[in-house]
Amino acid sequence: MSKNLIVFMPSIEGGGVEKNLFLVCNFLVKKINNLKVITISNKYSNKFDKSIKIVSLKSKMWDRLNRKIKYFLALILLIKQIIKNKPSIVFSFQANIYCILVCKIFSVKVIARSNTAPIGWSRNIFKRLIFKLVLNLSNKVLVNSFEFKKNLKDQLNINAFCIYNPLDKEQIRKKSKIKSNNIFNYSKKLKILNIGRLTEQKDQLTFLKSLNFIKDKINFEARIVGRGKLKNKLQKYITNNKLQNTVKILNYTKNPYPLIKQTDLFILSSKYEGLPNVILESLVLKKFVISSNCRTGPKEILLNGKGGLLFSTGNYKDLASKIIFFKRNKKKTTLMLKKAHRALYRFDLDKNLEKYLNLIEAT
Repeated sequence: MSKNLIVFMPSIEGGGVEKNLFLVCNFLVKKINNLKVITISNKYSNKFDKSIKIVSLKSKMWDRLNRKIKYFLALILLIKQIIKNKPSIVFSFQANIYCILVCKIFSVKVIARSNTAPIGWSRNIFKRLIFKLVLNLSNKVLVNSFEFKKNLKDQLNINAFCIYNPLDKEQIRKKSKIKSNNIFNYSKKLKILNIGRLTEQKDQLTFLKSLNFIKDKINFEARIVGRGKLKNKLQKYITNNKLQNTVKILNYTKNPYPLIKQTDLFILSSKYEGLPNVILESLVLKKFVISSNCRTGPKEILLNGKGGLLFSTGNYKDLASKIIFFKRNKKKTTLMLKKAHRALYRFDLDKNLEKYLNLIEAT
């Protein structure tokens, strides 16, 4: 394809969105003659195919800046690129509102990939109005779950396209075999894992409250893997409730798959998502999942509760009961896991990457 494509991702932080970014870009560069990525995060440049031109600032000091400053700097780079060599399309993976406005000012086509369900911002009337007006200015809006697509239509009257996250199952299995330290101490205890940024969105506090509720009912060990501004608050809860012998917070790791492989049970406690990759990755490694029934994604991945257990978002007692259910119903939960694992064909790598290409071709 002869189109000149710019992918806009100001702040690369190593999460689920970034995994999709690398997969999509490394696929598209084989199909598109001229592909550039605009980012302020240089430290992940080795994740991109060498044929991709990274448009960034030279010094790595910019990686330490907060997101908003990175957005501003990346927008300046975007404007320079548009003036220098007007692209056919800009594909925004982040900071969509700012990116769309810049593209519309310069009459450039733009595809906006929305990453988190509208519940994260739609309760604010002003934000809701801004998102509705600006997202409708883009040429196409892309989401990664059908529930997400429905939410955008119902709440903002936006007709989005849905493409599931492309899942590189072979790479996940391969990386899971890399030798890693054992994060659990006792093989006979139920091993529970939670991975995610330590933020309000991921709601690890509900996870901890559920563990505190069941600590006298079952034997378990739990690990939270991540980094974020709520680490001290979560650690304080662990200490105040005498959970430090069974619950530990571990640092973020670029390769969480050996850790997932060690666990019996993966728990997602988020208040809202888009389509959580970490659930898909856990299922690839044949680990049972309990997730909040948040918008959007978990219910869709877990077959509306037939392929894993769903608890009411923010309800620690409901989560606690689901953990106990898993512990006491191995036969039933094994069958549920098999159903969820079989249904992973929906996230086929090649099939969904081709959909990205088709979307760009049709824009």
